[in-house]
Amino acid sequence: MFLVTGATGGIGRRVVRLLRQQEKSVRAFVRLTSPYSELEHRGADIFIGDLQLQKDIQKACQGVQYIISAHGSDGDALSLDYRANIELIEQAKVNGVQHFVFISVLGADRGYEDAPVFKAKRAVEQYLQASGLNYTILRPAGLASNLLPLAERFRETGLYLLIGDPKNRTSIVSTDDLARIVVDSVTVEGARNHILSVGGPEILLREDIPRIFSRVFSKEPIVINSPLFVVDGLRSAFGLFNPQAQKALGTYRTLLSNEFFCTKEEIANLEKIFNFQLETLESFLRRYLAV
Repeated sequence: MFLVTGATGGIGRRVVRLLRQQEKSVRAFVRLTSPYSELEHRGADIFIGDLQLQKDIQKACQGVQYIISAHGSDGDALSLDYRANIELIEQAKVNGVQHFVFISVLGADRGYEDAPVFKAKRAVEQYLQASGLNYTILRPAGLASNLLPLAERFRETGLYLLIGDPKNRTSIVSTDDLARIVVDSVTVEGARNHILSVGGPEILLREDIPRIFSRVFSKEPIVINSPLFVVDGLRSAFGLFNPQAQKALGTYRTLLSNEFFCTKEEIANLEKIFNFQLETLESFLRRYLAV
């Protein structure tokens, strides 16, 4: 039995789908308000709970052999990115879990002081490494699925908002490829007890993304390049009445102001370990947008 947290998210939903296609037993940890009907239809065992409640995590982990932590934080890095994962690791030890897959973030080890999610992910990585469990830690760069709403808006308007340096490099990984890597990590020997950076097969400049949209839709892009001080202004304003939103914007600013890409050597190693060729961003977009 696999336990998948964040099962209705972009990564988790694809992981559950893939596991069920392989006829594996899956327990999908979801919130009551989440859209989980697809997972139920595919035959997943639906566990409705709250990752901020220790008793729910304890109950969800009973009788599972594999745990895949794919949930995000919704802006609450301390409760969800950190505490929930620590409790999942502890329950994995109690229940004799055979393998724990943790989806971290590229750059978690760089010490970004202004990014709570990065700090929480790194602390969990270290805790998992010291736990005695078999593990795989995956550090994805940007997810292709996150660009789908931007692509749809571009299709309608031709507009693309680019905040910060357009020359910053990035690696956009197909979310389907990431799901396959997550699932295969429990059986592929080269992934056992390793931290792996996960990106797409191309190192892109951020300004390349609207150009890819332009090719996909045969539409000339109108790029609005906004400076980072716009985000700084928002952070200052939120800080007056919503400190949590201010912290979340700190993570957002970190993502905008730094480079997050995998080297060609890292990608070649990833393709060798998992024995398949990674999909380009343009191919992913064409598949999902039926272009």
